[in-house]
Amino acid sequence: MAKDFRPKARVAKGFRDVGPEEIRGLRSMMATIQQVYESYGFEPVEQPFIEYTEVLGKFLPDQDRPNAGVFSFQDDDEQWLSLRYDLTAPLARYVAENNQGQLPTPYRSYRQGWVFRNEKPGPGRYRQFMQFDADTVGTSSIAADAEVCMMAADTMKALGMQKGQYVVKVSNRKILDGMLEALGVQGSDQKLTILRAIDKLDKLNVDGVRLLLGAGRKDVSGDFTKGAGLNEDAIDSILDLIRAPKVVHKAASGEDISTEEVDVLVRFSKTPFMVNQTFAEGFGELRAMNEIFADCNYDESRILIDPSVVRGLEYYTGPVFECELLMETKDEDGKPVRFGSVGGGGRYDDLVARFTGAKVPATGFSIGVSRLYSALKLVGKAQGSNVLAPVVVLVMDKERQADYWRMVTDLRKAGVRAEMYMGTAGMKAQMKYADKRGAPLVIIQGGDEKARGEVQIKDLRLGSELAASIETREEYASQRLAQFTVAEADLVSAVKKALA
Repeated sequence: MAKDFRPKARVAKGFRDVGPEEIRGLRSMMATIQQVYESYGFEPVEQPFIEYTEVLGKFLPDQDRPNAGVFSFQDDDEQWLSLRYDLTAPLARYVAENNQGQLPTPYRSYRQGWVFRNEKPGPGRYRQFMQFDADTVGTSSIAADAEVCMMAADTMKALGMQKGQYVVKVSNRKILDGMLEALGVQGSDQKLTILRAIDKLDKLNVDGVRLLLGAGRKDVSGDFTKGAGLNEDAIDSILDLIRAPKVVHKAASGEDISTEEVDVLVRFSKTPFMVNQTFAEGFGELRAMNEIFADCNYDESRILIDPSVVRGLEYYTGPVFECELLMETKDEDGKPVRFGSVGGGGRYDDLVARFTGAKVPATGFSIGVSRLYSALKLVGKAQGSNVLAPVVVLVMDKERQADYWRMVTDLRKAGVRAEMYMGTAGMKAQMKYADKRGAPLVIIQGGDEKARGEVQIKDLRLGSELAASIETREEYASQRLAQFTVAEADLVSAVKKALA
C-alpha cells in the first residue's frame, strides 16, 4: 500500500451513525417499553449477536448461499457463522438448548438489541437496526396471544399515544390458509402473490387489491405487476372476508350499514371457506381472543380484528398481529406522512421444533425501535432531548488548572453536568467551543476574579435569546443581564439556580 494512501472517511452503505439526542431518546423509550413488559411478568434475556448459520434456519438464508440475507463468515473450523437476522431464531435456539428443566414453562422473556440484514438498503431501510421483542414459549393457550396484543396496546399508551392514534390489528394465518385451501390455491408462488396483494390493502384500497388478485395492476409510473390470476368469484370471496369484520363492528356499534355492506355479509356467510376446517379453527381462535379483549376492556379503538393482516415470515402458524400508528404528520420536507406499522408478531409453533423434533408452541411481538422512535419524535412524544449539555468551566490561566478542577468536581458532586475545557485555545475559541457544545452556562475566573474571590457566570441560553431581539445599541447593554458575578463559595448554588 502506498505511503500516502488515505482511506475515505465514510459510513458503510446501509448503516448510519447515531447522535446523542437520538441515543438518549431511544434509551428513554426503551426504558418505558421495559417497564410495561416487566409489569406483565416478562424477564430479560440476551443472546449473542452471532449464531451458527444453521440456527437461523430455512426461513432466513438459503442453505446453498449462506451469505444471502445475512452477514456470514466461516470460523477456523470452517463452520458458517452469521450475524443474527432477528431476535426470534436465537431465542428458539436458547429455549431448545436450555429446555431440560432449566427454564420455567411457559417461558416468558423480552430482549432488545441490534439485528443485521444483508439486503439492498434504501430510504429509511438499513442493514442494522434495533428490535425489542417479547415472547411466551411453551403454551398453546390463545390467552398468551391475546396478552401479547394487550401488552402492545399498553406499550403505546405508556409512550404517550392516545386512543385513535394507534391500533393493534389482529388476524390469524389459519384463516388465510383455510381460505386458500377452499379456493384451490396450491402453488406457493400464487399463494405468495395473494398474500402480498392483501397486505397492500391500506396502500391501494379495494380496487387496487382486486387488480392484483386478478390479472395484474399497472401503477402510475407505468410499471405492471402480474396478479394472482384468480377468477371474479374467488376475488369477491377474499375481499368479503377482509371487509366483513369491519361491517359487523359498524353494525354492532349501532351505525347504519349500506345495501352494499349487507351484500358483503350475505356473500361472506356463503363463501366456500366457511366450511373449511382450518378456516374454522382460525375463526374460533379470533373469537376467543376478542372475548378476552372485551373482558379486559380493550375495545376496537385499541385492538381490532382485521383479516387483512398478513405478516410476511413463513413461520407464523396461528394468530398474527401488527401495531399501526394512525396519526398523520409532516416530514422535514413538509410532506404528509402516515407511519403505518411499527411492530408486529404472531404465533410460531414450529420454530423450536427444528432443534427438538417436538412441537413447542410460542407467540411473540417485536417492535421496530428506530421506526417507532422516529414516529414519536415527529409527533412530539419522544423523550430524551431535555438532557442539558454540560456547564463548561473556561481555563483562563493555565497555571491554575487545580482551581478549575475543583469547580468542576464541586458541580459534579451537586449533580450538575460539567466539564473543564481541555484545549489550549484562548477565551474566544473556548467560548465558541462552549456554544458549539450547546452549553447552557460557562464559568469564567481570571486572575482579577480570583483575587476578589469571585467567578463570572455567563448564561449562553439567555444571551442568545436577548441577542435575537436586539435592535438598538441601547438594547445591547441589556445583554449584560446574561452575565453576572457571584462569590466563589456560592458557585454551585448560583449555577443550580441559573439552570433551574
